[in-house]
Amino acid sequence: MRLHRVAPGIAAGILAPALLLAAPSFAATAAPTAVTVPAASSSADEPDADDLRVAMVRILADPDSGRRVTREANALLDANDPEAMRAWLETGYRIAQAEDDRVAIARILADPSISPALRAAANAALDDNTPEALRHFLEVGRYQVA
Repeated sequence: MRLHRVAPGIAAGILAPALLLAAPSFAATAAPTAVTVPAASSSADEPDADDLRVAMVRILADPDSGRRVTREANALLDANDPEAMRAWLETGYRIAQAEDDRVAIARILADPSISPALRAAANAALDDNTPEALRHFLEVGRYQVA
């Protein structure tokens, strides 16, 4: 691997935490961010391995990344398989994030001091069981109820 292809990935890994800590936090009001990978129509349109690694590092730098997301992203970076990274970014990330969201909601429900309205909203998100409903509850719904 050529050094000029590795340097941007290293720079992104070093600068990401500093930029995230310097930026104001809009976690309660920000819309969910999605990692998008262009569709595989031709080899010129596909992201190269460095682009995939940068996308993985951005996910790891996100403070909302849970244990499963972090574990899977680190394993993929260690394996250094661009096809596996592409597949995970397209489908696996959403599944891993949904599991981490379910755990976060379960932790909210474990708190005996939460209001009945918050408990009902959390249970409704778990009953819906779609990644979008889980993420919406954690980012917006729990603050609207409280």
